[in-house]
Amino acid sequence: MRMTVEHTVTTLPTTRGPGCPFDPPAELVEAQEHGPISRFTFPDGHRGWLVTGYDLVRAALGDRRFSSRKELMRHHPLIDYGDVEVPPAPPGEFLLMDGPRHARYRKPLVGKFTVRRMRQLTERVERITADHLDAMEKTGPPTDLVTAFAKPIPAIVICELLGVPYEDRGSFQRHVESFVSGETSDEDLMAAYVATQAYLAELVAAKRANPTDDVLSDLTHGDLTDEELRGMSLLLLAAGLDTTANMLALGTFALLRNPAQLAALRADPALTDRAVEELLRYLSVAKMFMRATLEDVELGGRTIEAGTTVLLSYNTANRDPEHFPDPHVLDLRRDDGGHLAFGHGVHQCLGQQLARVEMRVAFPALLNRFPTLRLAVPEEEVVLRPETADIYGVKSLPVTWDV
Repeated sequence: MRMTVEHTVTTLPTTRGPGCPFDPPAELVEAQEHGPISRFTFPDGHRGWLVTGYDLVRAALGDRRFSSRKELMRHHPLIDYGDVEVPPAPPGEFLLMDGPRHARYRKPLVGKFTVRRMRQLTERVERITADHLDAMEKTGPPTDLVTAFAKPIPAIVICELLGVPYEDRGSFQRHVESFVSGETSDEDLMAAYVATQAYLAELVAAKRANPTDDVLSDLTHGDLTDEELRGMSLLLLAAGLDTTANMLALGTFALLRNPAQLAALRADPALTDRAVEELLRYLSVAKMFMRATLEDVELGGRTIEAGTTVLLSYNTANRDPEHFPDPHVLDLRRDDGGHLAFGHGVHQCLGQQLARVEMRVAFPALLNRFPTLRLAVPEEEVVLRPETADIYGVKSLPVTWDV
C-alpha cells in the first residue's frame, strides 16, 4: 500500500548506486513508494513536481495543458541557472514545441516513418547488421560492442535515411556524443554544435541543388527554410543515433546478465518482438522528460499551478508495480503492453518503428552469430553513463566469444 502523505524530493542522483545497473536510481524508486507524485525542489529553488507513477506520467503526456515549450521550462533538475532567460527552441527542433509550430515540422515527417515504410527497410538493416557481424568475426575477440556494433548500425541507417554521406557519419557520431553524454564541457559542447550546424547548412544546400532519394531531399520541396531544415535534421540525427545505439548495447548487457532469458530468445525467434518491447520497458534509456503547466491542472489529487515545471520519470513509470507485475524482473515473455519508452501523446517518438526494426534485426543476429558471446570483463567493471546524460547506457561493453 502506498503512502498518501506528500513526499518531497530535493535532489536527483547523478549516478546509480550499487546493485542492478538497469534499475532506476534508488531515490526515484523510494519516491514512487511514497506515491506516484512527489514535490520536487529544483536547484534554483523552484517548487515543482516529480511524477513517478505510470498512470500519472501517461496522463500528463496526453494532456496538452502540459507544455513541451523550451522557454517555459526555466528550471533544470540538476543545475541552478539563476535568472538566465531560456529562449524558445530553434526553428525545426520540434521536440521542444507545441501546437502549430510543433505540427509544422512533425506533419511532413509522419509519412516518412510509418510502420510499412520502416518494415521495407528491414532488408537493408539486415545487410548492415551482417556486415558488422562479419567484421567482428574477422577481427576476432575481444571487442567493444559499442563501437563495433551498437553505434554504427543506427548511425548508418539514419544517415542513409537523411542522405548524409557515409564518410561523414563518424563525425556525426562524435558530435552527437558531445550533445548527450552528460560529460562534455560547455566549450566542447558549443564547438560540436557549431561544427554540426555548419555541416548541416552545407548538406541542406546540396540537397536543394541536387536532390537525392532521401528524407532531407524530400523536405526541401516544401516551404521549410534552410534554418528549419537544419534544426529538423539535427534533431532526427541525434534521436536516431543515440537512443537505439544505447538500447542495443545496454540491451545486450541485460541479456548477458540474464542467461535464461538470453537462451529463451535464442531458442525461439518468435519471441523477438515481445523481447524488444520488454527490453524497452525494462531499460527505459530515455529516462526523464520535463513539462510546464499552461494552467492549473489536477493530477493525482494534487493541484499543479500554472507555470510549474514537472519532471516525468519514464524509468519508474515503466517499473510501476501497480501496472507491471514483478516490474524489476526482465521477462521476455511478458505480455503487459503499454510501456512508455517512446512516450505518449502528440510528442510520442516519431522514429519508434525504425528503432524497433533495428532491434528486431540486431539482437537475434548478434546472439545467433556468436552463441558463446559473453562479457570480457567482470560485470561490475562495465562503465555506465552518468545520470546527467540525456540517454542512459554503457560507455563501452567489452565482449568475447569462442573461436
